[in-house]
Amino acid sequence: MFQRYEGTAWEQRFLPRLTSKQVLELPKEKALVILPVGAVEQHGPHLPIYTDTLIGEATLTQTLERLNGESEVWLLPPVSYGKSNEHIGLPGTISLSATTLKGVIMDIADSLHASGFRRLLLFNTHGGNVDLLNLVSREIRIRTGMMVFYLSPGSLNVAEDLMSAEELEYGIHGGDYETSIVMSIKPDWVQTEFLVKDFPDMSKYRFLTLEGKIRFGWKMTDISVTGISGNATAATSEKGQIIQDRIAELLAKALDELCQFEITDVLGDSKAMQADGARL
Repeated sequence: MFQRYEGTAWEQRFLPRLTSKQVLELPKEKALVILPVGAVEQHGPHLPIYTDTLIGEATLTQTLERLNGESEVWLLPPVSYGKSNEHIGLPGTISLSATTLKGVIMDIADSLHASGFRRLLLFNTHGGNVDLLNLVSREIRIRTGMMVFYLSPGSLNVAEDLMSAEELEYGIHGGDYETSIVMSIKPDWVQTEFLVKDFPDMSKYRFLTLEGKIRFGWKMTDISVTGISGNATAATSEKGQIIQDRIAELLAKALDELCQFEITDVLGDSKAMQADGARL
């Protein structure tokens, strides 16, 4: 079960645990700083409004336990609030505007850059943040010169053999996937007597989808009467544990790769062509 502030992530890799002197003396050439970005928003009648941020914290806690001990990876406190205005009006939702969230992340990146860090991972666990983080990552790169990565662990597609086809397509909020994960990390936070199944009816459409192909702008009350999109009644803690284990194994390897990445290396053949041109 997930315990905050316990284990390797919090005792050995939690950046704010260090003193200013320790941060100054950290080797930063290969160091990666992780900024979790989540949300506080309604997740139907059965899941806590902290679901997205909770999943992010638990996933990173489990991942950093598996990390190569030599990798310089540092964890920041999460930005717990996200751009959740698609859920505004549903009780418990607390949303930042896109402008505010962008400003907060840009300011954090500026501060990390001032402390000498070169690599930043925006680790996102809320679908409503995806487009904004794509934009912000490039803005940080342009403004600071830092190497910026962004990742939503759900995009790793580790649950394709565990979920129904309908869930994989439309289970985007509070369904089998998220409910199973929360059951595995904080079972007492799931109100199992209120599990629901609620999918939008997209059967008439060939091209329109919620996330992919041709999208349309929607708010949660446009597509759901319960506040979820998915089948929470199919969730189990066993599935959640499998998902978390698979994600943690992949992420531990990915973080090692990010620590070694140099953006100047991706020019590839262009550098060779320039060199050839110079010789001519």
